[in-house]
Amino acid sequence: MVKTGSNLTIFDNPKAAYFAVLACALTLYIASCAPGTLWQDSGMYQYRIWHNDIEGKLGLALAHPLYHIIGIAAKYIPLGEFAYRVNLISAIAGAIAVANLFLLLRLWLGKNPPALIGALTLALSWTTWQFASIAEVYTLHSALFIAELVMLFQYVKTKRIGYLYLLGLLNGLALSNHMWAAIAFACYAVFLAVLLVKKQIGTKNFGIIVLLWVIGAAPYEYLIITSAIQRGIVSTLASAAFGNAWDSAVLNTSLSARIVKENLIFIAYNYPTPNIFLFFAGLWGLYRLAPARSFAHILLALLILFFVFAFRYDVPDRYAFFMPFYCLVPIFIGLGYHNLVRRKKSRLIRYLAAFFTLLPVPAYIITPIMAEKMQFKIPTKRTIPYRNDYIWFLRPWNGSNAGPEQFATEALSGVEDNAIILADGTTVYALWYVQQAKGIKTGVRVLSKHGSYENPAAFPTKETIGEMIAKNPIYVVSPVAGYCPDYLLEGERYDFVKTGPIYRVVEKE
Repeated sequence: MVKTGSNLTIFDNPKAAYFAVLACALTLYIASCAPGTLWQDSGMYQYRIWHNDIEGKLGLALAHPLYHIIGIAAKYIPLGEFAYRVNLISAIAGAIAVANLFLLLRLWLGKNPPALIGALTLALSWTTWQFASIAEVYTLHSALFIAELVMLFQYVKTKRIGYLYLLGLLNGLALSNHMWAAIAFACYAVFLAVLLVKKQIGTKNFGIIVLLWVIGAAPYEYLIITSAIQRGIVSTLASAAFGNAWDSAVLNTSLSARIVKENLIFIAYNYPTPNIFLFFAGLWGLYRLAPARSFAHILLALLILFFVFAFRYDVPDRYAFFMPFYCLVPIFIGLGYHNLVRRKKSRLIRYLAAFFTLLPVPAYIITPIMAEKMQFKIPTKRTIPYRNDYIWFLRPWNGSNAGPEQFATEALSGVEDNAIILADGTTVYALWYVQQAKGIKTGVRVLSKHGSYENPAAFPTKETIGEMIAKNPIYVVSPVAGYCPDYLLEGERYDFVKTGPIYRVVEKE
């Protein structure tokens, strides 16, 4: 611990402590950061940033313009490989989120241990750590969301209107990054309306908050306005709320036993430690420890709303949608630790809580190995070359994850110059990225239906595939339903010959 005086440490100064926590979190996440191009949405974000695309092709709800604007700025920073720079955005945002959570608890409780317990719990939680190591929009939302809570806390504690101004700006920025911010917006709006009715803020103050929110949300508002002009208001509002095809998932109200089981496993895997019981102690002491009942009301409402939203969300990667909930759980764990230590005043409890906070690390080392041995079912539907699904999904750090680039390089290098590769949404962006950013086999045409991006040739149909096979070597990444055109799998007309990491499509004789 760094000494700043005869009896003082760096953690006795809240500002210095904040930056110390930030530096530690940055070190962890940068060391964990993926070195290059990635699979799935992460690869798509890298591809979009490469093309300066802030809207995307999946609907406005999935545009995330603020994240892509930051990525476009990072594109011009001469620090390592382009895809790595994009991945670093998540690492930096994740570290800021961890430091912000430390700051919130430090300001709230006036003590470092509960703040450090909460911050470390967030830093080492599976989903947060995973998305801090790859190109994703989630840790940026976490950083902004927890900063909002800091501003809200400071207003409730000091009654200084400037904190509400910053709250409005931050929530607007958060909305420009992810629609999750609309849930927090609803809670803040109720709070501000009560303040206005009680004349604790004036209409001028309220107007400034709204103006700053509009300024923060400007990137998303720009997309909405341009879309409304081009496509009409109704389709634009639907796109802004649900994207192109996720209305049923967003509005889902049914739960199956499978979804409930998987969700509980997801939550447990984020907190594989007895410290999770401190969460309930934090809930118990929330109103007693809160600076005002209004702050406790908002924190509890956010916890419930984000939990319910994610728990009944019906998409394969819904484990990611618990991220705002995972930002709140460590706050309650920090409160629970403070509550317990204050009552028991036992050094043993302190040492055990600190030790238990580190338990996720060995859990993430051991669990993928055990799950693979047991062939435990995880939410992946096929095997992809250079990707061990258990390691990829269950181990959050990605510092050695060079699989996507290795796959794309080998796939492109192993086919003819006039070949056509039919790729799915998981793999297509790695292939396109390696072609365009690395200049490998640029003559090979990689076609996909994912994201509605313009293909270098027309995507084949059942009627045209035969003629295309006669003229060009045709390859698919995976001859598996859902990842390959259905007409190639139907009947007995086509066969698949493994060629390197992909498969050539041939007509049976």
